[in-house]
Amino acid sequence: MNKQIILTASFFGMLAVITGAFGAHALKAVLSEQHLETWHTAVQYQFYHTFALLFLSSLTRFKNNIVLTTYYLFTFGIILFSGSLYLLSCRDLLGWSWLPVVGPVTPIGGLLFIAGWVTLAIAGYRNK
Repeated sequence: MNKQIILTASFFGMLAVITGAFGAHALKAVLSEQHLETWHTAVQYQFYHTFALLFLSSLTRFKNNIVLTTYYLFTFGIILFSGSLYLLSCRDLLGWSWLPVVGPVTPIGGLLFIAGWVTLAIAGYRNK
């Protein structure tokens, strides 16, 4: 489990650096200020939860289901929250006018983040 969490965090960390650089350099000239800010928010939250996953990997020695649940909540939170914001930021650039239907996915990802922090607190509290 520890290896899986570290590999997932490494992948999301690498992806956050790539998307951050892509937004700062390639997208700066083609996205509006508002869409760039949304892109930046996606990168920020992806980084925050990548670091949370790395911290979570230190709790895997306790081998409980709460750690596994937290892992899935943070992972799917990153995919839904940051992923939907990346897509919404580029909807005009991609010409995908139908893309705002993805909008409701973003708060679901946020709820997964919140649930992940709650389960992380529970995991920390239960471990001696």
